[in-house]
Amino acid sequence: MHFGIHVPTFADYADARLLADLAREAEIAGWEGFFLWDQIAVDWPVPVVDTTVALAAIALNTDRIRFGPLITPLARRRPWKVARETATLDRLSSGRLILGVGLGDGAQEFDNLGERADRRARGVMLDEALEVVTGLWRGEAFDYEGTHYSIKQAFFTPRPMQSPRIPIWVAGVWPNKRPFRRAARWDGVFPLWREQFFNQMMPVERVKEAVAFVRERRSAETPFDIAHWGLTSGTDQAQNADTVATYAEAGVTWWLENISPWRFGWEKGAWPLEAMWERIRQGPFGSASIVAARSTPHRG
Repeated sequence: MHFGIHVPTFADYADARLLADLAREAEIAGWEGFFLWDQIAVDWPVPVVDTTVALAAIALNTDRIRFGPLITPLARRRPWKVARETATLDRLSSGRLILGVGLGDGAQEFDNLGERADRRARGVMLDEALEVVTGLWRGEAFDYEGTHYSIKQAFFTPRPMQSPRIPIWVAGVWPNKRPFRRAARWDGVFPLWREQFFNQMMPVERVKEAVAFVRERRSAETPFDIAHWGLTSGTDQAQNADTVATYAEAGVTWWLENISPWRFGWEKGAWPLEAMWERIRQGPFGSASIVAARSTPHRG
């Protein structure tokens, strides 16, 4: 099991320097990943920081921690720009990037900005964009003809540092099947569920269903990650370990701790920034020594 932090990029987090400092603190405390939401807009007046710029700051302010966007809605991005950005980030960090992708949601990011809002069309765009991004990563002359993208003799170098490619995790809302069929073709899955809110974890039985569905459709024998978004106290080590162990038995390989202003739900108001810092500094179980003893090497 690997342990990471998952944070938004707006409100109190709309500061690339702050996010880079949080990532550094997470690395020191024994966390193994630091992942950012990727939103271009939100539906109320609030500051928002650019995710790619923040990731560059994180790459330069850390040495070991894995990091990346979770998730990037590729349907509202130019895939060739994503290919260039991610290859640069991967080399900047000496091969530590993970690329999380999905459909995205919300009128503020699609309808209101003139982007495609139809989910089925965005799904096709996502599949095509993944072919384009990974094709360009190969650093060879690349041609592609799809419904939404057309490329002729594109040649992108330098390649990403990781081989055979930067790991790609695909997000999906269970029990929708299409995202999980898509995920089976790549390197990992980030399952969510319809009833999920800021302070609710996906029930372990639903995680097992999603994991089984994906594994049945995997043809490659390469490593495959299951990322789960959850909450632990950071103070009750035994309870935290038991909670994480339950999800590990369900197949989860990455525990992503929810660190956001709404960690305890809207009804309790915003979680103070000082509390977010403290939870990160506590480490996954409230003790960095426990993390060191239980963590396993990254694949990369």
